[in-house]
Amino acid sequence: MVDQLSKIVPVIMAGGRGTRLWPISRSSRPKQFLALAGQDSLFQETLQRVADSDRFAAPIIVTNDEYRFLVAEQAQEMGIELGAILLEPAARNTTAAILAAALYLKQQDEEDQLIYVLASDHKVKADAGYQDAVKLAANCAQDGALVTFGITPTEPATGYGYIKQGEGLANGGHKVAEFVEKPQLERAQEMLDAGGYYWNSGTFMMPRDGFVAECEQLAQETHAAVSDAVSKAASDLDFVRLDKESFEQAPDISVDYAIFEKTDRAVVVPSAFSWSDLGSWDAVWKVGEGDAGGNVARGEVTLSDTKNSLVYSDAGHVAVHGLENVAVVVSEDAVFVGNLNEAQRVGDIVKHLKGHEETQALTETHKTSYRPWGGYSSLVMGERFQVKRLFVKPGKQLSLQKHHHRAEHWVVVTGTAEVTVGDKVQMLGENQSVYIPQGEVHRLANPGKIMLELIEVQTGSYFGEDDIIRLEDEFGRS
Repeated sequence: MVDQLSKIVPVIMAGGRGTRLWPISRSSRPKQFLALAGQDSLFQETLQRVADSDRFAAPIIVTNDEYRFLVAEQAQEMGIELGAILLEPAARNTTAAILAAALYLKQQDEEDQLIYVLASDHKVKADAGYQDAVKLAANCAQDGALVTFGITPTEPATGYGYIKQGEGLANGGHKVAEFVEKPQLERAQEMLDAGGYYWNSGTFMMPRDGFVAECEQLAQETHAAVSDAVSKAASDLDFVRLDKESFEQAPDISVDYAIFEKTDRAVVVPSAFSWSDLGSWDAVWKVGEGDAGGNVARGEVTLSDTKNSLVYSDAGHVAVHGLENVAVVVSEDAVFVGNLNEAQRVGDIVKHLKGHEETQALTETHKTSYRPWGGYSSLVMGERFQVKRLFVKPGKQLSLQKHHHRAEHWVVVTGTAEVTVGDKVQMLGENQSVYIPQGEVHRLANPGKIMLELIEVQTGSYFGEDDIIRLEDEFGRS
């Protein structure tokens, strides 16, 4: 049994690609880092749910190299201190990710702890029902159980797996009788009518050492690989990099398959709070605030004679007339229009786009790309030129770099720029410009207190990101 006074350590999974909410969510900036159904991103909302320092320790985040600065910056925006950011060198599913966090915590503190495993891309209403479920799960985990949260179903959903509750326990939990794969509609309705079945939320509460022991017994290959990866991990700025060679030896398997379907310590806690994995646009519609016609609108939207629809615009004004039960989603460079009831088919569209060279980039990046220092938007591209809008956060700077295949012209639009070109450093204000010859060492910095915006015109024969030769970089990029 875990010491009753020990704090719960949140372990937040934040490495998913989230392409089922295309075209807004893409692999370079997936749904957990977007404000899809509120003012804050889903990741930030997850952090807020575990921000009670009397109850929870500083959270451990498991993500990948590509999202490391997004994680750090969004936590900083919320004023939430993180316990650690673990970087997976390869995607190996939830067993390896959770085990890495558990072993890292064990490395830091031999005394056992409770770990509370959360997905970073779920929408949860943290009401009294939620608090009661967390408390009950913690009590069960204190008694040695590996607890999964089972959400009380409100409809015969076919997009979720189900858990059948078994024998009731004195502490209020239930033994897990059965895990059910995502069912057909008829089977889902049967389970809803029968009662005792819950949606599998993919959220867990467990004694740290108990979970490690079960992995050692039931998932030996994963335990060996991840143990080695954690023991050989290296610190990099504010991040912990798991050893690549070792971690890649871990099987790609979910914790449901590897542990929960095999262990005799699995317990389900029935949970009646509002929950959605926001796995499709119809799920976003369901959690949104609808108008009198059942429409959920976000962005610059005008609706006319439209009912029970989702209209979401990230770029420009969208007007929809005379439609019902549709999803209209507009990003900077792509539009999705489809039947709301079939919104889960977006995944098939993304696979199709990935399979063609001319559309593959649409699944990966937006016209606006974000970097630790700010970001840029691609405005116009020709055969031998490209125009971008750059924005640099106050106090940030780009790497000291050069390019072999292009020259650059910078025009300051807003703010103050500190520009290094060769051995010369100069300050530029609004409407001032500078030329960076091809092959010249240069750097851009924002010494001011407001966002620096400028227009960059590139000219040359090649404009790929791999033509950036970094000589110095405060963010550890090569």
